[in-house]
Amino acid sequence: MEHERVLVLDFGGQYNQLIARRVRDLKVYCDLKPCTMTVEEIRAYAPVGIIFTGGPNSVYDEKSPQIERAVFDLGIPVLGICYGCQLIAHTLGGKVESAPSSEYGKREFSFCKDSPLSEGIPQTSVCWMSHTDRVTAVPEGFEIFAATPDCPATVFGDLHRNIYGVQFHPEVVHSQYGNKLLENFLYGVCKAKGDWTMHNFVSEQVARLKEKIGGKKVLCAMSGGVDSAVAATLVHRAAGNLLTCVFVDHGLLRKGEAEEVMRVFQGQLGMNLIKADAGGLFLKKLKGKLDPEKKRKIIGKQFIKVFEKEAKKIGSVDFLVQGTIYPDVIESGKGESAVIKSHHNVGGLPSVVDFKEILEPLRDLFKDEVRRVGTELGLPESVVQRQPFPGPGLAIRIIGEVTEQKLETLREADFIFREEIAKAGLQREIWQYFAVMTNCKTVGVQGDFRTYENVIALRAVTSVDAMTADWARIPADVLERISTRITNEVKHANKIVYDITSKPPSTIEWE
Repeated sequence: MEHERVLVLDFGGQYNQLIARRVRDLKVYCDLKPCTMTVEEIRAYAPVGIIFTGGPNSVYDEKSPQIERAVFDLGIPVLGICYGCQLIAHTLGGKVESAPSSEYGKREFSFCKDSPLSEGIPQTSVCWMSHTDRVTAVPEGFEIFAATPDCPATVFGDLHRNIYGVQFHPEVVHSQYGNKLLENFLYGVCKAKGDWTMHNFVSEQVARLKEKIGGKKVLCAMSGGVDSAVAATLVHRAAGNLLTCVFVDHGLLRKGEAEEVMRVFQGQLGMNLIKADAGGLFLKKLKGKLDPEKKRKIIGKQFIKVFEKEAKKIGSVDFLVQGTIYPDVIESGKGESAVIKSHHNVGGLPSVVDFKEILEPLRDLFKDEVRRVGTELGLPESVVQRQPFPGPGLAIRIIGEVTEQKLETLREADFIFREEIAKAGLQREIWQYFAVMTNCKTVGVQGDFRTYENVIALRAVTSVDAMTADWARIPADVLERISTRITNEVKHANKIVYDITSKPPSTIEWE
């Protein structure tokens, strides 16, 4: 079945993936593509609608990204957001100028005229602005539908050609009726049917995988993370015992995770799952290593070596499963960027496995969609809602050298932290929360004894997509319980600190 599709053209704004997610949440499939797509490529893609994203440039600068005027002659509805809105005006003969005062953050705007975009939205509401330039004159044939005191053309459009511009960001939660505006564009203007559901996705993917795999052998590297778990389960539903999963336990997982992987996937789902116990090997290789990048590279290299050893026992396979998801695909299509930290994944596996083709059943999905697929497949919530967890595991949540004693201390402290967050009912409100073993010891008094033990840091953040994050305001009484339990129940820990730094300037992880 071919899904109706919306095309989101990327002009470099910070919320661009969020736009695509909002469209999909409204049950319409969309792709985020570079703004350099030609008219011919857009026509061949055959979208029911096109959305221009925001971006950091000024449309009147010579080097700013532009769009071919012929795009507006395709007869496909267009919605421009922020820079995209200014681009519509600039390309079609309107006027865009630098505003005397910028608009950032929440602003109240009012509709002065009805349009398909305003259906079901109050005349006055709050939106989220982020711009310095503004449209001061709309092109011929366009009307102004809404304004703020500082932005005379907040919403404008051509009713006959179905081309609309919105200066604010409807995709962010701060825009009070932003989702409704997007829904109005998709269903009222584009006449979308809304056929993008996870139930449909699962049934279609299983059918495609069955046809593709036939009676051939499939291999998957199982990490226990959400992406690999869901990818493996989806393929297992199509391939059954033709799928072999290899789980490399590097000994750096959180408390109980390795056991849960075996219990769920081998015990409950009946997968052909091989566990490679390699904790001792990884610890030996990490001995004396302090630099986080070196630790990451050692773990990545050893992971591939252990997997290669297990893969050789299996022999030649026809397909290799990878848990690639849509943000990975989008990022790989962009230009070079500064390396903040190297990511440990299964990217090195293809070179050590004898296979013919890669299967990436989740490559069209965002993370929240992957979780919904996992639920649709019947995976337990503990797997589907698993916290984001780095490939190198606890090795990069231990500052400095990794030892068995530090791992044990951190596992117990982290378990208590996660357990108390769940007891407080905060597990869905916080994007990510974990404990860190700092490379610092302090004096303490425990019982009648003076101690000199480790400082444990707690990290908890709220976020939408991990690109930016704010530190979570955990209630003081919950933090107190966590601190009391760790210092009473966990050996070699006598001081607890809470990280209250946002991203930026910090990152979510400590290393």
